[in-house]
Amino acid sequence: MTTQTATIDRSDSSAMGLAIAVLAGVFLLMASGIAQATVLHDAAHDQRHAMAFPCH
Repeated sequence: MTTQTATIDRSDSSAMGLAIAVLAGVFLLMASGIAQATVLHDAAHDQRHAMAFPCH
């Protein structure tokens, strides 16, 4: 009697995760390059308030 074990190739899921991370990073860089400084400041400011960090 022989037993067979299945192996899962995770290279596809790793490549997909890497591709999503790279695309998200490129999107954030492009968005911050196009956005005005006041828009970025206001977004960061609102995020700090949403996370209950004092910033004043």
